Amino acid sequence: MALIALGLNHQTAPLDLREKVAFAPEATADALSDLAHQPGVNEALILSTCNRTELYVEVEAGAEDAAQRWLLDHHGLTQRRLDEFLYRHEDNAAVRHLFRVATGLDSMVLGEPQILGQVKDAYQTARSAGTLRSSMERLLQQTFAVAKRVRTDTRIGANPVSVAYTAVRMAERLFADLSDACVMLIGAGETIELAARHLSESKVRRLIVANRTLENAQALAVRFGAYAISLADLPQHLAEADIVISSTASTMPILRRDLVENAIRVRKHRPMFLVDIAVPRDIEPAVAELDDVFLYTVDDLKQVIDDNLRSRQAAASEAEAIIELQVEHYLAWRRALAVRNPLATLRSDAEAQRDATLDKARALLASGRTPEQALEFLAHTLTNKLLHAPSANLRAAALRGDVELLRAAETLFDSSTPSKE
Repeated sequence: MALIALGLNHQTAPLDLREKVAFAPEATADALSDLAHQPGVNEALILSTCNRTELYVEVEAGAEDAAQRWLLDHHGLTQRRLDEFLYRHEDNAAVRHLFRVATGLDSMVLGEPQILGQVKDAYQTARSAGTLRSSMERLLQQTFAVAKRVRTDTRIGANPVSVAYTAVRMAERLFADLSDACVMLIGAGETIELAARHLSESKVRRLIVANRTLENAQALAVRFGAYAISLADLPQHLAEADIVISSTASTMPILRRDLVENAIRVRKHRPMFLVDIAVPRDIEPAVAELDDVFLYTVDDLKQVIDDNLRSRQAAASEAEAIIELQVEHYLAWRRALAVRNPLATLRSDAEAQRDATLDKARALLASGRTPEQALEFLAHTLTNKLLHAPSANLRAAALRGDVELLRAAETLFDSSTPSKE
């Protein structure tokens, strides 16, 4: 068995490729089922966020490339197109990578907490799809425990930031006082909720929440004193927005060039600041070509995010030490699964020898031998069979000078130890 982690992220692949390999939430369960049914694949988990797409699989020997072949076929990509951007980790490296991802050590924003919720969502999806068994179930549970310990024992979460937080701070750089700005949030997921919270704390003048499902937009708007609209009403309200932050799971752009161009015209060319946090992108790239429009994607946020990294490096080092220890704990548990229980094996072999010898003793009785002869045969044969393997192994240990094994045998076979039976 091998544990494989395969994927690409914001560090290894450009945004347009990350869009192509992203999994829409509603399609992930079916994709998982298909992946888990590939020859040699025993367990599977898909983690797909705005910054990464990763497959975690446990596979039989010889099926180590099954996940990569499936990923190429599923998205209709050529190996040449994808190979240079993929990373691949096996066994202990795969465990370490998942721990680092869940604790935010591999995130664009070092130590950001949102990724842990996304890993938990991926876990729930895999559980519902029935693609996890004991090995990866244990791995995910330990992943959550590691993330919790890192949060508790280090300052990795001090002054927490996220992509949503960074987007709001960037908006503040352009609008010195958000209390004069109207902000439109497109979507109603966790990222948008985080952005709404930060904007509310900044006392934004007006907040509009637009979502495909109006009820979800209203639920979020009520919490932050915002105005809710459906995406169908977006063209009528877009011109009101000084700032737009978008993060949906749509596979097609929400804001097209013509829509934004019309809004700018209505605004009499007062500038608009747009942040597209979604992957695939919510805002058509051609929007960036318009005058008086400032469009940023998740990749553009990286420069701002880098300014927040220095204060977290010491905490990250502490987190890495915790992770190394926990990787070894998980691997020790995994190794134990592959080792046969010696006591169970000993008992099973002894019972098999007993039954075989007993059958022969009964055959002796049936052939006319006396009970005494049958019992003598039973005792002699069973004693020889039970002692043969230990005796041969101890003689071999003595010949090669294996003192440790000889001492262990002396303790193991010490007949002076009182029986509790």
